[in-house]
Amino acid sequence: MQFDAGDVVLLSFPFTAGVGAKQRPALVLLDTGDDDLLVARVTTQPHNSSFDLAIVDWRAAGLLAPSIVRLHKLATVEKSLVRKRLGQFSQPDWGAVRSLFQRILERT
Repeated sequence: MQFDAGDVVLLSFPFTAGVGAKQRPALVLLDTGDDDLLVARVTTQPHNSSFDLAIVDWRAAGLLAPSIVRLHKLATVEKSLVRKRLGQFSQPDWGAVRSLFQRILERT
């Protein structure tokens, strides 16, 4: 299965400690064609972080409620963990993700 950058998928997202997982939406950042995806966590819980981005067109992304993508909460996950594709980020939302991610990379 192939995914596009900007796709929103439902998957078993691993906990930071590496033990356990929670089913949640995630934003696909990269699919290189192998068995893995690079994804960012999507949540409805507001956080006060400069790495978080509110999703304006959350319905187009297939989400059930206003949500935030957390661009510093990344994971490489096996595609087999993906339950289904929920939707796609709109062009304005995807542009905002790209812009914020670029700023994050420039901080290093």
